[in-house]
Amino acid sequence: MTSSNSPVQLDTGTDMLLVEAAGAVAVVTFNNPAKRNALSREIRAALPGALAALQSDPEVRVVVVTGAGDKAFASGADISEFGEQRTTPTARADYDRGQAALLASWASLDKPVIAMIRGFCMGGGLLTALQADIRIASDDSQFGVPAARLGLGYGFSGVTTLTALVGPSWTAEILFSARRFSAPEALQMGLVNRVVPVAELRDQVMALAAAIAGNAPLTVAAAKAAIREAGRPPERRDLTRVEAMVEACFRSEDYREGQRAFMEKRPPAFTGR
Repeated sequence: MTSSNSPVQLDTGTDMLLVEAAGAVAVVTFNNPAKRNALSREIRAALPGALAALQSDPEVRVVVVTGAGDKAFASGADISEFGEQRTTPTARADYDRGQAALLASWASLDKPVIAMIRGFCMGGGLLTALQADIRIASDDSQFGVPAARLGLGYGFSGVTTLTALVGPSWTAEILFSARRFSAPEALQMGLVNRVVPVAELRDQVMALAAAIAGNAPLTVAAAKAAIREAGRPPERRDLTRVEAMVEACFRSEDYREGQRAFMEKRPPAFTGR
């Protein structure tokens, strides 16, 4: 799908979800700026296929997720769809199944994901940002979960994801108050990795993505797998898989290339093999 010479667009089936890959870095953009990049039915339906395509592309090593324009990463679910999709028990069950499938798609993406956040990152948009491994926000970003002001129930999976990142006390304030938190507050609670000036956001994110993409893919994949397992209860951890991935690093050509590059004082050229 990708080319090292020019960006390639992935056909997602909707203009509301854009995917562009240039070399080892792919950028996924929520493109619904008229509604502050609300996660519409079209976006949610297209995401699993797009993520699967990126997972299967051997040239893509890092995925950056962002929102179109300068107003929002994603403002959450499209509230105008709630009457149809999240009111009756049957409709809510269908919606919840779709959400579960979407979360499973994020969980199946073994490549590093960076959320590039500017503006509003609210509700379902915040939950989406939490699927990333790293979150970098501009200093004008705002965060929050407005469920308590909408009267809807916030799902257990979202609560556990948020609690695992920021702890129960911050999770309680986020969910109970339903208020908006500034970028400095998000940094203080550990919701984001760093906050940068608006003018530097893209450059800093893409520089980090390029640095990660230049590292040994097998090592990065093993580290991501280990981080995921560390977040699970001990009885549910698949340590056998992690150990096998670590062993594969030592048996790889990249391990030998890393040693050669170090001795020759040059950047390594990793292939993922």
